[in-house]
Parts: sequence; C-alpha cells; structure tokens
Amino acid sequence: MELKKNPKADLRKNSGLYFVLGLAVVMLLVFIAFEWKTYDKAADYDISLNVEDMLDEEVPMTEQIKTPPPPPPPAAPEVIEVVEDEEEVEETIIESTETSQEEEIIEVEDVAVEEDDIDVDVPFAVIEDVPVFPGCEGASDKRACFNEMMQKHIIKNFRYPEIAQE
Repeated sequence: MELKKNPKADLRKNSGLYFVLGLAVVMLLVFIAFEWKTYDKAADYDISLNVEDMLDEEVPMTEQIKTPPPPPPPAAPEVIEVVEDEEEVEETIIESTETSQEEEIIEVEDVAVEEDDIDVDVPFAVIEDVPVFPGCEGASDKRACFNEMMQKHIIKNFRYPEIAQE
C-alpha cells in the first residue's frame, strides 16, 4: 500500500515549537496588560489656578528652647556590701483544683441571693440652686453676666503668641 501523505507536509513536525512560542506570546500580552497604566485627561483643571507664591518675606523661625542636659547618674559604689537575708519567707502551697473521673460530684443547692436594688428617683429637670459665676450673684440676667465674666477671664489669663498674631 502506498503512503498518501507527503512527509514534507507533516503538521506534527514542529508542533512543540509552535506551542512554546504561543505560550511566550500570550505571557507577554498578559504582562503588558497587567503593567498598563492609564491617566486622567490633563486638560481637566484650570491653568489659571497655577499661581506661584510671590512671598519674598522669610518666616521667622521660632526660637528653640534650650534645656539643660540631665544630671549624670550617681556613680556606683566601689565596694559592694553583701547583706544576708534574715527574714524567713513562708512558701505557699497551691493545691490542684483538677478532678478525676473517680471523684464524686457534689450537687450544690440553689443559693439564695438577697436583692438589694433600691431605685431612687432623682429629678434632674428641676435644679434648686443654679451655679453662678462669682460676681454675678445679684445680676438680673445671670446667663449674660456669666458670658461677660467668662470673656473677661479669658482675655485676662490667656495670651495668644505674638508670632501667630502677625
């Protein structure tokens, strides 16, 4: 019987090579797809907002507070004195609380608990003595007097740094 196939037209001849080349091409395409970066359009913002700062003044640096270094630690004594312990310490023995299968389980009767819940209703809506700022005891509008006295206290006792004010 004669062969009807031409040995030059054999498709299985280089099939392994074509398979490896196909895998390499697909791997390259997947790598490019993972590394692909997209950016937003650059023309979405207003160019007129890009103004350079024209500040020629230098902002003064705050003065650094120089703290003195901590004192050196006291020197170790040259001669070490050995002191013997005179106190006797009693050892505490810790008993095991584990049980075995051989021990009998003792049932404990229900323990009666005394209820000591006494509810006392305290009306917080009604306050007999309203707290008053010192100096506003005789004022007719105590809230306005409180606000005024509090503002005076804040102005008197709290100072805003001069550098921050400038």
